[in-house]
Amino acid sequence: MTEEQKHEMGHAHIGHRPGFRGLRIAGMVLAGVIFAAVFALLFGWLVMILWNWIMPPIFHLGEIGYWQGFGILLLAKIIFGAMGTRGPGGHGPMRGGPPWKRAAWGRDRWNTDTEWWRYAHDFWKEEGKEAFERFVGRKKAQAGAGAQSGAPPKTDKA
Repeated sequence: MTEEQKHEMGHAHIGHRPGFRGLRIAGMVLAGVIFAAVFALLFGWLVMILWNWIMPPIFHLGEIGYWQGFGILLLAKIIFGAMGTRGPGGHGPMRGGPPWKRAAWGRDRWNTDTEWWRYAHDFWKEEGKEAFERFVGRKKAQAGAGAQSGAPPKTDKA
C-alpha cells in the first residue's frame, strides 16, 4: 500500500462512503423540509405583525392572531401563487421556466438563442434598413392620402 492510499484511507469523508450516501441525502431532505416549515411559520408571524400594525389604523379592521396571519399567507399563496407567472426574474412561462411552458408560449428562442439574435442583426444590416424605409414611405403616403380625404390613417395591424 502506497503512502497516498494510506493518506486517503485515513481522511475518508463520510459523504463519500457508499453506505452513507442515502442517509446523507435523507438528512438533507429532512433539513430542507424543516427549514421550509420554519420559514413559513416565520412569514405567518410577519403577516400578523404587519396586519396589526397597518390594517386597524387605516381601515378600522380588527387585529388578527398568529394562525389567522398564517392562514392569510396560505390563502394568498393559493390564490396568487398558482397564476402561472412569477414576476421579474422568475420562472413562469414567459421567462425561462420548463421547456414545455416556453414552447407553449412560443418563446423558445427569443431570449436564450444568441445565434438567432446574430441572424436578426445581420438581416437588419443587409435587408432590414431598405425594407424599413419602404415601409415608412408607404405609411407616409397613406397618412398623406388620409389627410386629404379627411379619413383617419390606415394601420397595418395583423
